[in-house]
Amino acid sequence: MKRGQGPTIRRRRLASELRRLREAADLTIDEVGEKLECSASKVSRIETGHVGVTPRDARDMLELYGLTGDEREALVQLAREARKPGWWHAYKEVFTGTFVGLEADASSLRAFQALLVPGLLQTETYARAVIRAMRPDADESDIQKRVAARTARQQLLSDPSPPEYWAVIDEAVLHRVVGGPEVMAKQAARLLELAQLPHVTIQVVPFTAGAHPGMEGPFLILGFPEQADPDVVYVDSTSGGFFLEAPPDVRRYSLMFDHLRAAALKPDDSVALIAEAAERYSA
Repeated sequence: MKRGQGPTIRRRRLASELRRLREAADLTIDEVGEKLECSASKVSRIETGHVGVTPRDARDMLELYGLTGDEREALVQLAREARKPGWWHAYKEVFTGTFVGLEADASSLRAFQALLVPGLLQTETYARAVIRAMRPDADESDIQKRVAARTARQQLLSDPSPPEYWAVIDEAVLHRVVGGPEVMAKQAARLLELAQLPHVTIQVVPFTAGAHPGMEGPFLILGFPEQADPDVVYVDSTSGGFFLEAPPDVRRYSLMFDHLRAAALKPDDSVALIAEAAERYSA
């Protein structure tokens, strides 16, 4: 699949266009709800991309906004394409919200993690240990389902047209023994393997760097190939995380990531530090 052509990004693009057309028609959300005999909250959720829009609803809204002909039909078709299930639909009990769909469409991913190896870089045994620790009340079938879902996500990096992936991790990630020395040895070896891919860059912020912008918490900046799809920031949290799309927020996190890259060891030196960890855990 080409970057930026999946159902989630199409829904986001359609939502943005519907909001723009409503504003151009000088209509409020309440007025649209009244004219289409639906709730204002439904219109709002459609415009924010929180819910999908049926082709019929899209056509009704576009007619109300005065759009006709081929332009209207193109957006109605976009509504149809946005409703197609992505590969992650098979893991709908694990993946909630739009994160995985946006990740699958991104042309660039810039990640920072201070505590754990980023999800796309985890081995299966490391992922299992992390999930079990973070969900102590989960049964084995639930853990297995989540591990399988994470493994499926990782196929993104071996896609024929993969995104540019740049991960910055704190040195603490290499010292926190998740799952035991054997698990950590395999995880370090996996990082070394992935770091050799032309589209993957891994940097480590050493302890000697002291305080740094990433101490606020983990985040991911998702970039997309089309100008119509602005960058978005995903801030991770125990409650599932949230998105930031306002340009000032995206600029702030982009600047934070630039500072983190500057504070981190160069990629080659980072690989050397990871190799030392791999050797230490294998001893």
